[in-house]
Amino acid sequence: MRIDVHTHVFHDKIAESARRQLIKYYGHTVTADGTAGTLLEMMDRSGIDRSFVLTAATVPEQVKPANTWAAELGKNERFIPFGTIHPDFKDWEDELRRLEKNKIKGIKIHPDFQGFNLDDEKMFPIYEALQKRFTVLFHVGDVPPPEKNPSSPQKLAHVLDNFPDLTCIAAHFGGFYHWDWVIESYKGKKLFIDTSSSLQFITDTQLKEILKNFPEETFLFGSDYPINDPADEIELLKKRAHFSEEKIDRMMQRGMSVFDSLN
Repeated sequence: MRIDVHTHVFHDKIAESARRQLIKYYGHTVTADGTAGTLLEMMDRSGIDRSFVLTAATVPEQVKPANTWAAELGKNERFIPFGTIHPDFKDWEDELRRLEKNKIKGIKIHPDFQGFNLDDEKMFPIYEALQKRFTVLFHVGDVPPPEKNPSSPQKLAHVLDNFPDLTCIAAHFGGFYHWDWVIESYKGKKLFIDTSSSLQFITDTQLKEILKNFPEETFLFGSDYPINDPADEIELLKKRAHFSEEKIDRMMQRGMSVFDSLN
């Protein structure tokens, strides 16, 4: 089974608004419209069987409706929904139980959008509760340097030092525009790294060094739909990382090991 571990889907009524917001934030083209139907079409064209679909509440009030949307997406067997949590959401323990009741055992953490530092100690009780219960996909990195950015490889390493039983996926080859710190930060850590939204920006040297310094089993395929078309990301893996079709297939199937941990 071939799995894309990094996608986002918006309700048809707000998809265009969400797409415009992504364009404004990132300052470059968003490939698709962000709807479930278009993702399914792109999955079919790319030979992808299932996709992790991620949500992130930017304010506490969005936690419950976002998780309700995740549960709705989970009714399609090709989608593996991830819920959301926020450090200022008071009933987070009950919400984690609600997610489990809806068979959702993945959480997306996006400190840059959600407005807190990834290793803020107010998150520590939540991280403690997530250990051995949920897989957590972290957005890591952005244009500001690590010390000024809410998320960074160093901050995620600090979290993993404190919570070694956290099942963790570090997005964007471990840290968008923070690739120079990925190897040093994650050395010896137990985590997965996804390939999403990086191959257009990472240098050849950075890419080569990251791939060389982590076992092949570390890497998972992620497209970051709707920002990117999965088919384009597959071609970039062939061109930039010199991955064969067989290696890409193994990487996509490796997502099953994470999926199995969600059950």
